[in-house]
Amino acid sequence: MKRTLIQTAATMLTGLMVAGVFSSPADARKKDDEGVPVTVKVLDMTGEAVPTAVIRHPEEADRHRVNSITGEWTAPILYLPDGGELIFTPGMTIRLEISAPGYMTKIIQYDIRKRRNKIEVSLMELSMDDDNIEVPVIQFDRDQLRDVGGTGPAN
Repeated sequence: MKRTLIQTAATMLTGLMVAGVFSSPADARKKDDEGVPVTVKVLDMTGEAVPTAVIRHPEEADRHRVNSITGEWTAPILYLPDGGELIFTPGMTIRLEISAPGYMTKIIQYDIRKRRNKIEVSLMELSMDDDNIEVPVIQFDRDQLRDVGGTGPAN
């Protein structure tokens, strides 16, 4: 009985060692070149998604469109015009400019956390009265009144 128990223990130990050698270690840590995803959801004052909204970082030339159904935009990194990367890391503060046609532009500042970086932004609709809009008169040098006087014959 002793011999069987020792053989069983040795077999189990050998099996565990072989399994440990051939299995890859679980690496749950983020790599250095991966950023923390940040989600911005753009809503109007009634809580509906704004399908035409765009998001832009002040140092970036590109504007990022939101999903037209959900009004959301998600990214862990931004690419700057000089070729550099702005990787979102915990503790970092970012500024974003959110705009949409017919709405007032809003600039937000957000401190990135390790998880659950979801920002809801409400844009206020512009109120424009069509009755009070005046068309400006632009004067050019040739826009002078004609002298329509004189009743003489045309030559």
